[in-house]
Amino acid sequence: QVHLVESGGGLVQAGGSLRLSCTASGGSFSRNTMGWFRQAPGNEREFVASVSRTFITNYANSVKDRFTISRDNAKNTVALQMDSLKPEDTAIYYCGASPVLWGLAPGDYDYWGQGTQVTVSS
Repeated sequence: QVHLVESGGGLVQAGGSLRLSCTASGGSFSRNTMGWFRQAPGNEREFVASVSRTFITNYANSVKDRFTISRDNAKNTVALQMDSLKPEDTAIYYCGASPVLWGLAPGDYDYWGQGTQVTVSS
């Protein structure tokens, strides 16, 4: 059983930055692909970024070159640095753990955190 806790969300103006963090406990963190997804009201949960157990990263086209995902296996944490934020980035952001190498879809994930709200004002 893996327990995930996100932190770092908040309110920021367009063009600003936020850094989300997710801490994992239980399970084997280094063996999982870790991912970030987001869900805006009325929308389905969508892929944002993932980092595999071999440190290969994937990004949604909408966040490429603005967001950076990283993991620290010694601390069981995964972070999402979000720069040049836009109002359309507003959503609840979820951290997930997946046994699947790439982890690009919600169905690839076995465990989720409770989510953290990110609001970008124009």
